[in-house]
Amino acid sequence: MTSETQVVIVGAGPVGLVCALALARSGTDVVVLEALGKLPREQRGAAFHPPTLEMLEPHGITGDLLPLGLRIPVWQIRDKEDGVVAEFDLGMLADETRYPYRFHLPQHHLAADALAKLRREPRATVLFGASVEGLAQEDARVRVRYRDATGAAAEIAASWVVGCDGSRSIVRKASDIAYEGFTWPERFLVTNVDEDLVSEGFAETSYVADPDKWAVILRLADPRVGNLWRIAMPSDPDLPEEEVMEEGYAQAMLREVLGCDRSFRLIYQSTYRVHQRVASTFRKGRVLLAGDAAHINNPIGGFGLNGGVHDAINLADKLGAVCAGADDGLLDLYDRQRRHVAVENVQRQSIRNKKLMQERDPGVRRRNIDELRSVVRDPERARAYLRDSSMISSVAQAAAIR
Repeated sequence: MTSETQVVIVGAGPVGLVCALALARSGTDVVVLEALGKLPREQRGAAFHPPTLEMLEPHGITGDLLPLGLRIPVWQIRDKEDGVVAEFDLGMLADETRYPYRFHLPQHHLAADALAKLRREPRATVLFGASVEGLAQEDARVRVRYRDATGAAAEIAASWVVGCDGSRSIVRKASDIAYEGFTWPERFLVTNVDEDLVSEGFAETSYVADPDKWAVILRLADPRVGNLWRIAMPSDPDLPEEEVMEEGYAQAMLREVLGCDRSFRLIYQSTYRVHQRVASTFRKGRVLLAGDAAHINNPIGGFGLNGGVHDAINLADKLGAVCAGADDGLLDLYDRQRRHVAVENVQRQSIRNKKLMQERDPGVRRRNIDELRSVVRDPERARAYLRDSSMISSVAQAAAIR
């Protein structure tokens, strides 16, 4: 037997759940299929930019999350040898956004809040343990085949299918959509430590540049840990995984990037590969892509989670209108707007950020430092830099595309 709905969303991460919530509240019937048995608590996105908080506000999510996390208006770019190179204050944009700060909170809190709200929506259904195996497009609908939580074969038909199922997206692969780009050679080593790094001079968001041992440093909120910081660093690509995962290796890397000759209270470490890829299209017939299924990038700048939420809200607005009778050309506009941002903003900025962090040429490094210092000294250039880095510019650019 085949059940039917207006929209099937594959993937119950933050992007899929936010998209589903916005659709359900627009009057659209939506079913979310998630292969896992419950929401994961992954060490992934944790930095929310101002436009993201604004987009989540109408759904009551921002108000729920703000008491749980940290508001970080000031962030630094540092050089391992020169120390602080530039310090930016998002308070400069208080006349442009209601949220002139970065907000730090692990993304599973966003997913949990969106899920709780979604479960109260009569037009929404969330099925955990539902592993999608394939799909077939027809003229007026898409048939999605999956295994339910018992392992039984099932099928659901929908007018539209949205793939929010991550970088290995079965929706994207089943739709034969290319995922163009490359993979960085090194693995990223991610650690969580319980330390007072503010007393060491670090802002609660800090980027440390160095040819070999650069780092992204974020303070997070956790009631179980007094001073929780996440530190992401490159690991030696020639070392076996088991050596990179030894605590001694992590401790040595932390001493290098933080410039402190001591051991740290290490409470988590893992590695992952980092990719720069964008789907060749975000729409193919009745199939649409959002979040990591559509684009993925390195974490320097915090564009991944935020860009995915921006996809979700943009798509839900247009897909909800289409389901209510609007022309489906709106979905081509979604593709043009969000794919432009993914290619021209997120990819370019995240690649530029990584190259700036790991620049080897001493002359280029010096020019980069001098340029950043000149930007900070000029209020208008500093404001422009903050608009770009906070994704305010990318949202405005997408809206201008027709």
